[in-house]
Amino acid sequence: MKKTLLFWGMACSTVIAQKTYIQCGNLIDTRSQKVQKEMTVVVEGNKIVEIKSGYQKGGATDAVLDLKKKYVLPGLIDMHVHLESQTSKDQFQKRIQYSEADVAFEAQKYANITLMSGFTTVRDLGGSGVNISLRGAINRGSVVGPRVFTSGKTIATTGGHGDPSNGIGPNYTLSNDDRMDGVINSADEARQAIRQRYKDGADWIKITATGGVLSIAKNGKGPQFQDDELNALMATAKDYSFGVAAHAHGAEGIKRAIRAGVTTIEHGSFLDDECIALFKEKGAYLVPTIIAGKTVADSAKIPGYYHPFVVKKAIETGAMIQEAFARAYKAGVKICFGTDAGVFPHGYNAKEFLYMTEAGMPIMEALNAATITNAKVLGMENELGAIEAGKLADIIAIDEDPQKNVLSLMNVTFVMKDGKVYKSN
Repeated sequence: MKKTLLFWGMACSTVIAQKTYIQCGNLIDTRSQKVQKEMTVVVEGNKIVEIKSGYQKGGATDAVLDLKKKYVLPGLIDMHVHLESQTSKDQFQKRIQYSEADVAFEAQKYANITLMSGFTTVRDLGGSGVNISLRGAINRGSVVGPRVFTSGKTIATTGGHGDPSNGIGPNYTLSNDDRMDGVINSADEARQAIRQRYKDGADWIKITATGGVLSIAKNGKGPQFQDDELNALMATAKDYSFGVAAHAHGAEGIKRAIRAGVTTIEHGSFLDDECIALFKEKGAYLVPTIIAGKTVADSAKIPGYYHPFVVKKAIETGAMIQEAFARAYKAGVKICFGTDAGVFPHGYNAKEFLYMTEAGMPIMEALNAATITNAKVLGMENELGAIEAGKLADIIAIDEDPQKNVLSLMNVTFVMKDGKVYKSN
């Protein structure tokens, strides 16, 4: 049993706390989407062991945390982040100049910010491979950050969104084997790229099924994989028990990816009615990342912030992404909460809730997407996503009712992950 040391008084006498009793004035049940008054959550080690009515204290050696004035809810899950970097006017230059060590130091800073913002679990969808090492460092306790599920390096086509040589020029060289950098151009190379991700230790597969906004290329909507490549990717991913996330803005690329069997579509900015029908038929999830679309559109208006190719795409996408989410949600498409953090400054992830509610999704449904649904898609429904006996003790608190002030979710005042308190006032 993991034991917690508590200190009382000037003499610092020491006792061993066997359990922690968290007294919750308002406990948000994201499964039932209801608020329970005056509840106590009992934590032992890294697990929730019991939920009790009223304010309980336990025995003499148990710890008590007073959250009677707070709104308490499960740790939030963001299904689309990039912990290795953050938007800036010189981000492209940094991508060329930074070593892996530079990236790692930045990544641990962004990981810390993310956890302190109430996101106790994230899915990191694409980086240099440092994201895999970051996951390990967090798991070992060397670095403070959220629980990370990562795709390692993105899989893309030559010149496509996710090609690490994009926009750099002919003198830039990849590794001896482009597939190690995620660049593939055939079904055989697609299979090898999946196997390389397995060797690297990735948890998920990320592919770029269409062009992207921030890549230095004219077309951000066109499909970038052929059906045989997608089918090879999906068949091999299934063999290795990978879920697959597909970056996709344009309708044709969305359709190809869903038909091939991807788990989630990231962005979906220009989806059409046929896309919506396929989402529902195949059971794929949409990860809307509205905040990313709005942020890049705003940044595009700052002279010199982006390459001219990016500016036009950013403004066009930003104008469409929230409306696309609204149509998908109202049609019954399954929704995961995800933000694309890194495209905007880390720590602002919860602003996505504002944009989701503006588009018609009630805040309690949005919180359900960020907890119950996301845990299910990660294959962690028995461990994460709810404050229930037997689940991991990932618990956060805010000062106001999010049903009355959705932006209160941007001011998290208490964070517990795995039974350990990382933030409390």
